[in-house]
Amino acid sequence: MTTLAKAVPPEDLSQYKGIMVYLDSFNDQLTRAAIEMIGVGRKMGDKSGEKVIGVVIGSQVQSMVKEAGYYGCDEVYGFQSPEFKMYRSKPFTDILAGTVFEKKPNILVVPGTKNGRDLAARTAVRVRSGLTADCMEIDIEPDTGILIARRPDYGDSTMSEIRCEKHRPQMATSRPGTFDLPSKNPKREFKTEIRDVKVDKNSLKEQILSFIPKGEEDITASKVIVAGGLGLGRPEGIDLIRQLAKELGGSIGVSRPIADLGWVPHDFQVGQTGKIVRPDLYVAVGISGKPQHIVGMMDSKVIVSINKDSNAEIFKYSDYVIVGDLYEVIPKLIQVIKKKKKAAVPQPSPS
Repeated sequence: MTTLAKAVPPEDLSQYKGIMVYLDSFNDQLTRAAIEMIGVGRKMGDKSGEKVIGVVIGSQVQSMVKEAGYYGCDEVYGFQSPEFKMYRSKPFTDILAGTVFEKKPNILVVPGTKNGRDLAARTAVRVRSGLTADCMEIDIEPDTGILIARRPDYGDSTMSEIRCEKHRPQMATSRPGTFDLPSKNPKREFKTEIRDVKVDKNSLKEQILSFIPKGEEDITASKVIVAGGLGLGRPEGIDLIRQLAKELGGSIGVSRPIADLGWVPHDFQVGQTGKIVRPDLYVAVGISGKPQHIVGMMDSKVIVSINKDSNAEIFKYSDYVIVGDLYEVIPKLIQVIKKKKKAAVPQPSPS
């Protein structure tokens, strides 16, 4: 039988202090999303004067604990067990919720990865608090310690501000790629504590025998992305943008309709319901510029758009625009890039 768990406000809010960051990891290495959230926590800590507390779980956590401190945590608590090489829902929830009960943080932020979303939801229920998911902005009121969490709503047409004034910890997640990475300082001083956790294998409902990665690239880490939309017109257009991306040394991306059509996996989808990216160069090919897509790439350093519609909405967000048929424009761009590359290669001098 399923029962509902109601959020329960604590009697004394003053007991809750500090900003806790759950540090998502894979193969005992911090994910980019985890480092992003350290930066978010550090900014709130500097603004409010509260310490930043990192929590990391893995099979060997020592190096991750150090990394977390270098990136901005004031205190880092590591929990390790051979069973924690991969994410495990129940023991990870037990540890994070237990650490919340022990440390009583004012705020808990969790990377919005697949594992992070699962853990955040489970932890929110366990500690009887609320959770604001997929935030595009996370901030704090320094005088009150109130978390300001903003996320798109109503088909991304509005930005809602969510406040959790009566419950603790105040919780939020954010999609990977939403925030810049903080700077790393190996000379930072911070407190660490590593605990060995004994896990009864018989208590685990499942056993992980092996992990087979998809082998697909993480476009959130790409410096150059060439993305295609419905303007591609046919699946062969993917091959064309892939050629351009290869010449530019980048990755491909797509808008949601293309992913929904199955032309490429959803891992390459850019937008509010896909990946949030911020490359040095974003080339939008045949993309109209709906808000759901714009929110996923608007922080790119340089945006180039190619579209035959001179009134395409995406042009408003672009640094450079090319009005024309993409099937004529892109082959010419590829030729120019190849010529530039060839010209840049030193030619042997005649003997």
